[in-house]
Amino acid sequence: MQYIINAPSRIDTTIQLPSSKSISNRALVIHALSGGTQLPDNLSDCDDTEVIIRALRDMPPTIDIKAAGTAMRFMTAFLAVTESGEHVLTGTQRMRHRPIGILVDALRQLGADIQYKGREGFPPLRIRGQRLDGGYLDVAGNVSSQYISALLIAGAAMRNGMELHLTGDVISRPYIDLTLCTMRDFGAKVEWTGPDTIEVAPGGYKPTPYFIESDWSAASYWYEALCLSGEDSVVRLSGLTDGSRQGDSVARYIFSLFGVKTIFDVKEKGVPTTVTLKKYAMNLPRLEFSFINQPDLAQTYVVACAMLDIPFHFKGLSTLRIKETDRIEALKREMLKLGYVVRSTVDNDLIWNGEKCHADTHPVIDTYEDHRMALAFAPACWRFPGLRINNPGVVSKSYPKYWEHLRQAGYVIEEVL
Repeated sequence: MQYIINAPSRIDTTIQLPSSKSISNRALVIHALSGGTQLPDNLSDCDDTEVIIRALRDMPPTIDIKAAGTAMRFMTAFLAVTESGEHVLTGTQRMRHRPIGILVDALRQLGADIQYKGREGFPPLRIRGQRLDGGYLDVAGNVSSQYISALLIAGAAMRNGMELHLTGDVISRPYIDLTLCTMRDFGAKVEWTGPDTIEVAPGGYKPTPYFIESDWSAASYWYEALCLSGEDSVVRLSGLTDGSRQGDSVARYIFSLFGVKTIFDVKEKGVPTTVTLKKYAMNLPRLEFSFINQPDLAQTYVVACAMLDIPFHFKGLSTLRIKETDRIEALKREMLKLGYVVRSTVDNDLIWNGEKCHADTHPVIDTYEDHRMALAFAPACWRFPGLRINNPGVVSKSYPKYWEHLRQAGYVIEEVL
């Protein structure tokens, strides 16, 4: 399937954003470890959260988490530390090519019974669950934060807790902090005891009523759209909180450099409210930024900067190579279709110095089974009327109502089979 997208002349809309996928997935696994009976409120309705809900509810012998990377990492740890029998954990073909050896090795050091059913270091996995004693672990800090979060969440369920030492540079630290905060919300005792050490005390979790706030990652696409729209456009986003623990909430500060003002109806921290976005004239000559703590925002800013003719140099993108697709190569390839020559370095930086080429006459964006390719490229229709997006259904992985919300905002979207 393919969508042909045309933008309205201006935007004036209120959008009920999806709930945070990151918080939902953490809260679900922690809730299961707590033994609670009432699921967290306002859970995300995205595919990645649905697979965790089904897995924890049904616990079938073979658990297929499809393309959900968070589910693969979190469920590996969950199954390893709970006396839930034997399970095979598998996913899509792409998932079977995404590494998980670092997490498996760490859990094995603590006594977990995990075997590879195929290629060493990659799913699918056969896991025989058991209560683990816990203890001390050294784990590289420059790997996916989901490995670290999975270990921390499981650590509270271990008899002796866990002391986790992160070696080297620590990336995506806000996601680790989000995990710690969610664990504490459910009664766990966990703290940074040094710049690279986290201690998880034994004692487990307590069943706790829990409400999930809206998703700042999803909000970033509306910031992007507003930047590319008319001067008098306005967007209102429901369910966000000031002082959010989500790492991608930094989008509000970065987009302020683009002239987007963020106005909270309620400024009390932690209280979900409506946020109004308004656009003001701003001349940003160049943007240099490290996405080491917010890698999922990279696609948004690559597209936004290019559409606004803002040269950029983005760093901290090494984890993009092992996402739903190789996002660095996918971005370079699709930006060429729009006439922008984006280059990468040996350190996986992305650079655009204003170099352009001939754009395709009728550009068609491939999404590579990656939801964020569709989400980030759709607003480019403000510069490329009639922009085509292949396999638009991939957005269900994190933002199932995205196209519905674009139509609500006045976009004209034609479906082509």
